[in-house]
Amino acid sequence: MGDKPVWEPIGSSFIQHYYQLFGNNRTQLGAVYIDASCLTWEGQQFQGKAAIVEKLSSFPFQKIQHSLMAQDHQPMPDSCIISMVVGQLKADEDPIMGFHQMFLLKNIQDAWVCTDDMFRLALHNFG
Repeated sequence: MGDKPVWEPIGSSFIQHYYQLFGNNRTQLGAVYIDASCLTWEGQQFQGKAAIVEKLSSFPFQKIQHSLMAQDHQPMPDSCIISMVVGQLKADEDPIMGFHQMFLLKNIQDAWVCTDDMFRLALHNFG
């Protein structure tokens, strides 16, 4: 099989950049969103760069580590890429937890930004 499709390295680079910012300085995540971006975080919805950064910066933990197990990327119409991440995270001294996150990336003026972001911890309630 030949080279990876163009959306694979774009999606992978975005994911690497996003989690690096998330782990080092969440306030800088505003650089990956636009004013029309939407975030659904554990069922709570936020719209706009400022509201998203406020939510992501409000978490009480001091340090977080993400371990990415898998990521998938697909092209979408209108110069978009959809990316799905499955991984584990460890915040401060809390136990390791699984998570799923989906990003819709759009090329706007030769820059890739996140227009839609959905996050869920991989917690199961079978009771």
